[in-house]
Amino acid sequence: MSKSFDRYSGMVFFAIGLAFVIESRKITESAYGSNVGPDIFPLGLGLALILLSIRLFYETFKYPKETKMREKLDYKKFVIILISAVLYGLFLETIGYVITTFLFLIVGFQVMERGKWWKSLVIAGGFSYGVYFLFVEILEGTLPGFPVWFS
Repeated sequence: MSKSFDRYSGMVFFAIGLAFVIESRKITESAYGSNVGPDIFPLGLGLALILLSIRLFYETFKYPKETKMREKLDYKKFVIILISAVLYGLFLETIGYVITTFLFLIVGFQVMERGKWWKSLVIAGGFSYGVYFLFVEILEGTLPGFPVWFS
């Protein structure tokens, strides 16, 4: 918990979120065959990033005084998450959104906190299918569905 790192991170993420919002306004608002345009996701992501960065910046004022203890960085976890994110992007079209998101979340949950398999499975499954259902069925957007060999 580093006060200065969190403050600077909050400022950087605020700027990134603002850039997402500004640039999403330049994207056309409608897509063929979809009621949800391609500008909705970056706009929402930018707004969420702005709100979370404001919250992070605000929370840094509540931190206790800094001590000079340094935490050891865990490169192994970082590399595992990075590789799984790259694989997620590579297999998204082939395997589909629900399965790749489910697998990515399982890997992420287990890297961050080993064990609690049932909790990880339920949250990853609910989130993966829930977001897919919300976006595709309710908002009538498009996401890569299930693979052909699965149905």
